[in-house]
Amino acid sequence: MATDSYGRRIDYLRISLTDRCNLRCVYCMPAKGVPWKPHDEILTLEEIERFAAAAVSEGISKIRLTGGEPLVRKGVVGHVRRLKALTGLEAIALTTNGTLLERYAVPLVEAGLTRVNVSIDSLDPAVFERVTRGGKLTDALAGLDAAFEAGMGPIKVNAVVVRSLEQDLLGFARMTLGRPVHVRFIEYMPVGGVGGGECEPASEGWTQADHVPADEILERLTAAGVAAGIGAPEPVQRGDAPGGWGPARYYRFPGAEGTVGVITPLSHHFCGECNRLRLTADGRLRACLFSDEEIDVRTVLREGTDSDVRDVIRAALATKPESHSMRVGTTRGMSQIGG
Repeated sequence: MATDSYGRRIDYLRISLTDRCNLRCVYCMPAKGVPWKPHDEILTLEEIERFAAAAVSEGISKIRLTGGEPLVRKGVVGHVRRLKALTGLEAIALTTNGTLLERYAVPLVEAGLTRVNVSIDSLDPAVFERVTRGGKLTDALAGLDAAFEAGMGPIKVNAVVVRSLEQDLLGFARMTLGRPVHVRFIEYMPVGGVGGGECEPASEGWTQADHVPADEILERLTAAGVAAGIGAPEPVQRGDAPGGWGPARYYRFPGAEGTVGVITPLSHHFCGECNRLRLTADGRLRACLFSDEEIDVRTVLREGTDSDVRDVIRAALATKPESHSMRVGTTRGMSQIGG
């Protein structure tokens, strides 16, 4: 079992397969995108698998693949199959924008992946297109349907709540009524935009005015649900919540098959329960999303032994901060860190 210097069990590794994405979401990257890393600066799938094996040997039992958009990475299905075969790994999951999931859902399930999070920030096609700078809501929803048809589960929808985006929260809640989809409303996080970093701030970058705290989200959901006649969401006990590795608090509307949840990195931060490390696509190990401290893994993977790789993981555990201390901004954007 891996623990950090504060006694927290660290059993969850998020791996960014690529810094590239087929969308340009306004809160994630600038309209012109971010400077792509040269091919030789991105970890190969074999290097990621070697690191993952070392991490599992050190106590990691759960892996989530992220990006950018992980499904744009060539060879992702075989990569999932090889990761799934690691002795000691309990589960592997994927976070995606869903636009390519219709193509990959069945092969991914055949490779051993069932857990998927689909990021959809608006159910209005025009707003979705504006938020993603050209994406089609129909593609994301088709991916969500494909996940159900392929037998994936649990299936979660992630929606970053931004005050200026005119999001229909009740529309998301209605998604949970007829099938077991679990919608998580995520507070807008102040990642990226710090001067001197690799990523210019997005033109619609994070501001305090756009932050919607979870308590307000729940108040809006309750008022809208009651007004629409579907009732108010009730808290779900931990044992009845959808299986997961994160800090969401879940609620259920009366008679709903699925749930709604809130993730509160700012209004009710959950640093005391943090159980994760993050590996970026260019081979940097981060112990905290909001910290710019990174450890070079790529060089160790290419020049060191397996023992050296395990030492890097232990070093990250030793330096994991107690809290993000309400920091605003990082030198790298979300697409470069891994969503």
